[in-house]
Amino acid sequence: MPGCGSAAASGPGRPATEQIFAYGAAFGLLADRLFADPRHGHPVAAFGRAAGAVERTLWHDHRGWGALHTAVCVAGAAGAAALASRAVRDHRALSLTLTAAATWAVVGGTSLGREARAVGAALRADDLELARELLPRLCGRDPQALDEPQMARAVVESVAENTSDAVVGALVWGAVAGVPGLVGFRAVNTLDAMVGHRSPRYLRFGWASARLDDVAGWPGARLTAALAALAGGDPRGSLRAVRQDSALHPSPNAGPVETSFAGALGVRLGGTLAYGGRVEHRPVLNGEGRPVEVADIERAVRLSHRVGALALAACVTGRAAYGLIRRRGAATARERGGR
Repeated sequence: MPGCGSAAASGPGRPATEQIFAYGAAFGLLADRLFADPRHGHPVAAFGRAAGAVERTLWHDHRGWGALHTAVCVAGAAGAAALASRAVRDHRALSLTLTAAATWAVVGGTSLGREARAVGAALRADDLELARELLPRLCGRDPQALDEPQMARAVVESVAENTSDAVVGALVWGAVAGVPGLVGFRAVNTLDAMVGHRSPRYLRFGWASARLDDVAGWPGARLTAALAALAGGDPRGSLRAVRQDSALHPSPNAGPVETSFAGALGVRLGGTLAYGGRVEHRPVLNGEGRPVEVADIERAVRLSHRVGALALAACVTGRAAYGLIRRRGAATARERGGR
């Protein structure tokens, strides 16, 4: 895919980038499944600290300064990844290791499922206080304002949205741009979580990060919605929910993902929620579904894992197909040039 090169464009003796991505991404996802995110020293946390330092230097209540902050942080992360990729591009084992390490560092499907299941276990035990304590690890809802069904719904919505943000979107950009794509996407997504919300401090300063996250997340969200429909128990219901209700969601990317999960699981999402004391009344998604139950948390996690596996297959296939098309095009051009 664009920005990465292919075997034909890599030069003599250089490893095929399609194979590097395929094996590296697969090993990275396997590492995530086996080890999840590290408790300490996570590279994304290190990026967050660096971005916070840049923010303290650049913060002004102005969109232009926010755009500069976004550019510095994203370009810095993606640029460092590009330099690392270039340094090992002639060495197959090192390239594969770098791709695997980057994939493991930026995806978070296992930790997502672990945190969701922890809230589900607390709800099954009727320990609402523990569930309220654990919920902020998944989403920014005000847990004190939620009862058991509302917390279960919040978890399912968070699993759906973060399947796109923490797994599928990263794989899509990895297929498009290799290690710089993986790292750049995670940088964009992390900045949005840090400054992209509509608080008084970040309404203007975080505007660029939020808009860039919308753009970067667009392809991954659509692929996630399609794969959730394919992997869920009701493909027709899932696609119907997406067509009818996805545009009702205030987020252009969370809308398709949440409605697809809602249709696949046969549940109703959306409605009233609270963020930091601010109450929002959002439209109901998949109104034909039933209310979310605690048992649906486990169903959502399993669906998320299936979507992640299918996303890997889709991205590897897409990158391989693009490489084949490029090689054939290059061969045709050489044949014409030799006549």
